[in-house]
Amino acid sequence: MKLATLKDGSRDGKLVVVNERLTYCTDASHIAPTLQAALDDWETVAPKLALLAESLSHDAVPTLRFHEHDALSPLPRAYQWADGSAYVNHVELVRKARGAQMPDSFWTDPLMYQGGSDAFLAPRDPIRMRDEAWGIDMEGEIAVITGDVPMGVSPQDALNSIRLVMLVNDVSLRGLIPAELGKGFGFFQSKPSSTFSPVAVTPDELGEAWKEGKLHLPLHVDLNGAPFGRAEAGVDMTFDFGQLIAHAAKSRDLSAGTIIGSGTVSNKLDGGPGKPVAEGGVGYSCIAEIRMIETINDGQAKTPFMKFGDTVRIEMVDGEGHSIFGAIEQTVEKV
Repeated sequence: MKLATLKDGSRDGKLVVVNERLTYCTDASHIAPTLQAALDDWETVAPKLALLAESLSHDAVPTLRFHEHDALSPLPRAYQWADGSAYVNHVELVRKARGAQMPDSFWTDPLMYQGGSDAFLAPRDPIRMRDEAWGIDMEGEIAVITGDVPMGVSPQDALNSIRLVMLVNDVSLRGLIPAELGKGFGFFQSKPSSTFSPVAVTPDELGEAWKEGKLHLPLHVDLNGAPFGRAEAGVDMTFDFGQLIAHAAKSRDLSAGTIIGSGTVSNKLDGGPGKPVAEGGVGYSCIAEIRMIETINDGQAKTPFMKFGDTVRIEMVDGEGHSIFGAIEQTVEKV
């Protein structure tokens, strides 16, 4: 089934069930007022939501048009947002960009940071920033929402805790990262509010594309209307979502509604750095990667980070070309 949170004037919005083609939805607030409420009582609520989804597919319940512009992020705020770096190729490239070596342990022990989760942007909200010099970058990712996860869970058992899958734009301010990480205390100012796709879907909805804790489809990232990235999300993912969840739960329980991100989707090409889409490659899911490739090939980066007025669009489609999660589409605006 597919779930969304519509704007209703409240902070946490109203839960709806959305049809497969993302054209219609039906009110689910009589079952659970919000997505977080549904996650808190998932074993009881999920079967009722599934029945509502079935009724929606047969036009057996009241419907309204589903407009992605009316959606908040599925969880407008969350108890926890922890973002990993499952695509180690990306980690290697961005560390090179700031002159940092990558320890061998990064191939066996995932990186993860705890992001701000008190206020996520809606999928069509602008990215409001004060200064272009901060190095505004998009990061196209996959994320899962979990149920309750016990401390010390195994990677295999952790997969059973995944309730929903969605897309992410994890905005990064590249110009602020080096000095902030140089303090040895992690991200904060360099990681503003993230954005999630209009719709979150249960893993079974993804069919054969969801296997081994990975989503095996290309992630479409467009910048100002032109293809920027088409990286395969199931390729070059060193750590699957079971491993990422288990990593987060090593020393703590995770509460229902925890969001775990994959990190920027990134592919190698023939064992080396990738190529832009325009040159026959699968491109990139963030600007930092292409800047690193330019530095390797030409001695300096040429592609600028996002400017005021630039627009990023992040989406994933099925084999028939239909949008699965809806689109994140955001324009950078000056505060």
